[in-house]
Amino acid sequence: MQYPLVLKKMITELSEKVQYYEITENHVLNINQLLDREVEINFEGYQCLCCGEEKKIFRQGFCYDCFYKSAQVGDWIMNPELSTAHLNIEDRDLAYEKEVQLQPHIVYLALSSNVKVGVTRKTQVPTRWIDQGASKAIEIVEVPNRYLAGITEVALKNHVADKTIWQKMLKNEIVDADLFAEREKLKNYIPEEVKPYFLDNGHITEIDYPVLQYPTKIKSLNIEKKGIYKGKLKGIKGQYLIFEDGTVFNVRNNEGYKIILTVN
Repeated sequence: MQYPLVLKKMITELSEKVQYYEITENHVLNINQLLDREVEINFEGYQCLCCGEEKKIFRQGFCYDCFYKSAQVGDWIMNPELSTAHLNIEDRDLAYEKEVQLQPHIVYLALSSNVKVGVTRKTQVPTRWIDQGASKAIEIVEVPNRYLAGITEVALKNHVADKTIWQKMLKNEIVDADLFAEREKLKNYIPEEVKPYFLDNGHITEIDYPVLQYPTKIKSLNIEKKGIYKGKLKGIKGQYLIFEDGTVFNVRNNEGYKIILTVN
């Protein structure tokens, strides 16, 4: 079977094993069903996820023009502490920025390779944790806007990592850590204006991924450069496809790429 599609971040569903989906031209494709099958990826071109034109992708699925114009990729996306909608100050599109920034946000600890701190909209729990390949996660604070979440993350990342070591995550080399204890250690470093939002209770969310075989050595697939790749799919974790020969393909990093997916 052949499935033409424009790559987008895989849709995820938390269940006993995380379920993964991609939208093709005519189907909703459950990627889990491709496990242990030969999969071929053919690079066909580009389609900007913003303007829809067949322009070379610059970053995050956007062409160069859209990346520097669209409110969807403002600096505050990657750096929440730069959010200004709570001050009624526009970056690129105040209406959009108010919609996204002025809603409940979670600052959390996740365990993917190491313990890391992160920020996400409350509506993106647990999607954000799955996208990072976290095996466990716990909420630290719930705040009413993105700015407060951002300044909390900035304060805490002086005491805990804010990046996942993706190679270790894919090899399933995960440190042993007590997230409740780690959260308690960080409590004193939360900014004063955010301390009232600390979550005393809460629970640890555990996440299990559909992986039949973890790689011992990793080769990252650049489908734009290689053009075509064929291998047996052995796992899906975070936003990565893991193949039998140790090749891994980061779907999210290839958003906006047009491919033909052939399943044998």
